[in-house]
Amino acid sequence: MALKTPAHLEALLFVSGGALERKQILKILAISDEELTQALEVLTGALQGHGLVVIETDTELELRTSPEVAPLIGEYRKSELSLDIGKASLETLAIILYKKGATRSEIDYIRGVNSTTALRSLLMRALIEKKEDATDKRKVRYSATGEALAYLGVSKKEDLPHFAEFTEGILEKTSTMETP
Repeated sequence: MALKTPAHLEALLFVSGGALERKQILKILAISDEELTQALEVLTGALQGHGLVVIETDTELELRTSPEVAPLIGEYRKSELSLDIGKASLETLAIILYKKGATRSEIDYIRGVNSTTALRSLLMRALIEKKEDATDKRKVRYSATGEALAYLGVSKKEDLPHFAEFTEGILEKTSTMETP
């Protein structure tokens, strides 16, 4: 695997969406610490002059946008955040609020479509946050922030229209959801 290790490392860091511990990378790629160091050197060199960099701490690695493109990314985020959240994001936010937190699979099941883009948009706007699921540590549970309530013009979830009725209906629907 040595020839493909930099590509594997890049792909792994890309799909993780955040920092990964070195120990976890070594285990997933089934390589030694020395091989990881070599792959990291090759990947870092290959990314020179590109829009991405590898951020390295003592224990973690993360693929991020390079400092050179920060002004562009800042402008993009400002323009994206100035738009309405859109129907898909509003549906997703409603599910999270009325269900009192939900995993992506639960949201996808209720909406009947993939909700990744809507979740990303809501996360960027700080209307929702990720938390580890209490029942399954491998899952992420999304919950609404105070910013979401302010955005919707309410001070607590219970002030949302038909909160009790919808909460009961959503909980019924997802309790019958088949688990993969």
